Amino acid sequence: MSFSGEVKEELAKNISPARHCQIAELAAILHFCGQYGRDENGLYTIGFQTENQMAIRKCFTLLKKTYNIETGVALTEREMQGVLQKIGSLDEPVSRTLIKNACCRRAFLRGAFLCAGSMSDPAKGYHLEFDCADQAKAEQLRDVIGGFEIESRIIRRKKYYVVYLKEGSGIVDLLNVCGAPVSLMNLENLRILKEMRNSVNRRVNCETANIAKTVSAASRQVEDIEYLQIHYGLENLSPNLREMAEIRLENPDTPLKELGECFHPPIGKSGVNHRLRKLSEMAEKLRTFG
Repeated sequence: MSFSGEVKEELAKNISPARHCQIAELAAILHFCGQYGRDENGLYTIGFQTENQMAIRKCFTLLKKTYNIETGVALTEREMQGVLQKIGSLDEPVSRTLIKNACCRRAFLRGAFLCAGSMSDPAKGYHLEFDCADQAKAEQLRDVIGGFEIESRIIRRKKYYVVYLKEGSGIVDLLNVCGAPVSLMNLENLRILKEMRNSVNRRVNCETANIAKTVSAASRQVEDIEYLQIHYGLENLSPNLREMAEIRLENPDTPLKELGECFHPPIGKSGVNHRLRKLSEMAEKLRTFG
């Protein structure tokens, strides 16, 4: 099962004990994938424009709990009026009165994700989205998410208005709001592992770059000293510079700090660097002026 499927499975099992929250979640499912209708006998029915069986089962569970309506049974006019009185028209956003409480907004988001949400594999990237059939519902969803201080955006994709989040921290917060603690912990573990790998990669790349820089500098130093040896003669150097040149030629790959330990008495890294810079400057003058 995909990570998105695991989240939905967890949300499908999460049923609020409060009736007002159950109605808010029911309203979200019906508004995002439900439809009202009548059968051949003129009785009222509730159907779904989705293949998500978890959302359908959750909706019928909520209908049973909130209105005592049995699964698969056509509704009487009285039962339908009871649903319409609370849920309202499915062509418009959910009534604000149904989601005025924070707990009801959480339930609303839970139902919305269950039937209209999806999430990418967090091991590959962070992306969570809701596909909305019209702009007004997308804007309501974005506003509800924003009420929990979570940033989301809307983009038009073919016939849908897509509300999406791309930040890992925002997705974690939304899973917490919706009531998916197990999925949240799994995502956090993946985020930590991913950040550790990225940190290790950055450190390795940095160390590799430093090694390459050191090797390149050492190679130039050796080239400069060999040029001096041929065109000037190491014996003509001052004692300090001559000793430095000879030690570098004998240790072409040794770091500066370790080179300093080859002297008697030892000298510091800055002293080694100063002498090598002097040798390089002399070689450059010889190349320029002969």
